[in-house]
Amino acid sequence: MAPTLTLKTGTSWPDAWQRCLAVAPEAFRDDRVLNLWNSAWQEDGRVMPAVSPVDGSPIAGPPRLDGTTAHRAVCAALDQHRAWRHLPLEERRARVAATLDALAEHRRLLALLLVWEIGKPWRLAQADVDRAIDGVRWYVDGIEPMLAGRTPLDGPVSNIASWNYPMSVLVHAMLVQALAGNAVIAKTPTDGGVACLTLACALAAREGIPVTLVSGSGGELSQALVRAPEIGCVSFVGGRDTGAAVATAVTDLGKRHVLEQEGLNTWGIWNHSDWDTLTAVIPRLFDYGKQRCTAYPRFVVQRHLFDAFLAAYLPAVRTLRVGHPLAVEQRDDPYPELDFGPVINAAKAKELRDQVAEAIERGAVPLHRATPDDARFLPGQDTSAYVQPVTLLNPPSSSPLHHAEPFGPVDTIVLVDTEAELLAAMNASNGALVATLSTDDRATYDRLAPHIRAFKVGHGAPRSRGDRHELFGGLGASWRGAFVGGDLLVRAVTRGPQGERLPGNFPEYQLLP
Repeated sequence: MAPTLTLKTGTSWPDAWQRCLAVAPEAFRDDRVLNLWNSAWQEDGRVMPAVSPVDGSPIAGPPRLDGTTAHRAVCAALDQHRAWRHLPLEERRARVAATLDALAEHRRLLALLLVWEIGKPWRLAQADVDRAIDGVRWYVDGIEPMLAGRTPLDGPVSNIASWNYPMSVLVHAMLVQALAGNAVIAKTPTDGGVACLTLACALAAREGIPVTLVSGSGGELSQALVRAPEIGCVSFVGGRDTGAAVATAVTDLGKRHVLEQEGLNTWGIWNHSDWDTLTAVIPRLFDYGKQRCTAYPRFVVQRHLFDAFLAAYLPAVRTLRVGHPLAVEQRDDPYPELDFGPVINAAKAKELRDQVAEAIERGAVPLHRATPDDARFLPGQDTSAYVQPVTLLNPPSSSPLHHAEPFGPVDTIVLVDTEAELLAAMNASNGALVATLSTDDRATYDRLAPHIRAFKVGHGAPRSRGDRHELFGGLGASWRGAFVGGDLLVRAVTRGPQGERLPGNFPEYQLLP
């Protein structure tokens, strides 16, 4: 009989909230977070209700602004930008470094907020915070040559990002943009992360970083955050539907932009025999329930290797640990070691379950379906946002699981007989961020990899977004605008020589770094 679990001591949402009130009282009220604009915390906007995906309990919701107020915030950010861009680099560096020290001091609280707001297990929540801090320190230490011959943009950088990596993607980008001489604006993701971002921005604002943080619907705020003439650059991370609208707007306006969009990242298996290595990596591919832009939800497998692939894959996927990220046997036990907790909300969980059921009804073969009995939950807790791992063979072409990223713990497998079929199946989504090809023959990899439409292609190993010096981008519809990572992130938000062509995927050209 499984032991009865309890919540780890000091990790409840009320515990986290009280710590926020103590650390940054200027940014938090008893019942809400505030917006930050015009260098002040503003008690404006309509507070929306929100619940934690962890257990369905109420948490802080975003205080949504209207479009008019958002435009006032953008105008105020432009004033900040015009002052900040002339500040000496050493002063900017000192303020960003002080912000990193403050983030490091409160890393455990930031991580706990990520657990409650977006459902990350403790290990991954801490990693998100640490990657932001360590990544920006790399820029602080080596920024001079990256800025040689370059100047800040004419207006602030507007950041619109998805909810899954508030720290290591959004806060990281904002601090590097500020280090490069720009004021920064961020819209809190609609689906989660508002308290974590509010705390991070409060720590940055205390050090004089020109940061604006606002909440609101994308449709309501797009005129201000995307189209406003005051904006110098738009940085977007999200889905293709919203990204397409942003891409159209920034292209029409000739505005600097970085648009990271989803793609179906694939893992190909062709003339391969190192199954032990594959078995070892499978659980890692399920980190955070595959709710990340570099997840691999599709395996494209040579048909005559399918039995060997299953013998390697199924034992690994059966080891996955799912459950409440803060549930322990004794209240003072260490945090549980989980591969993932909930997906972002109950609506997404229902969408995934419906897609799986429809795909099976139309001919997909279920190869693995875990049950809630295998998960770790508190007695009587709401589990509506949890999805157990699922693996389907040959999803029908009519299913979204055939051609789109599920953004959840659902794997699909497609069988192929020829190299041409392999490449076609790996390129099903017209571009991706990462891909991997497992093959014993290096010459085969070298011959096929250039035809896989992904920005990074691994040989038998997963690729990631990367940190510090590693570049990042996407091919096809997975990316629009300038590539980032390493010095390219700085180049994307600064101006260089007249006529400079940035590496990136633009309507008029594509330039790989």
